[in-house]
Parts: sequence; structure tokens; C-alpha cells
Amino acid sequence: MSKKENHIHPEMTVLDIVSRYRETEKVFKEFDKKAGACICCEALFDTIQVVSEKYNLELESLLSALEIVADTQECGSAGDVP
Repeated sequence: MSKKENHIHPEMTVLDIVSRYRETEKVFKEFDKKAGACICCEALFDTIQVVSEKYNLELESLLSALEIVADTQECGSAGDVP
């Protein structure tokens, strides 16, 4: 059985992720509450690693939540242009 490839990596920027996987914006909005700031407004060009450090967020939780949405969107958009 092959290992599933992750879509989201810590070195990706918020902009990279939201532009590839639009539905992840909802995840960022949920994490805004924990961060105390609008991540898409204040950290659009920051990597996920930097965002987790800057706003004291658990990196693995953020990556996992983003990955679930990205994976779902990837599976549901086979006919879409990449």
C-alpha cells in the first residue's frame, strides 16, 4: 500500500494554499479565532511554518486541518483546471 502524498507543506505560503485550494480559506478563518488576527489579511505571504510561530498555533493541527480540506477538494475537482 502506498503512502498518501501531502498537498500542504510547512514551507508553502498562505497565498499558495488558498489559491490552489479555495476551500482552505474556511480553515484559516477558524484559526483566526485562535490567532487573534485575520491570517489571510495579515500573513498572506508568510509560510505556514511562520504563521504557526507568529500566532502561537500548533503547526501539526493547522497542517492537518488544511490537508483534510485540500484532499477533499482535490478528490472532488478532477475535472477542474489545476
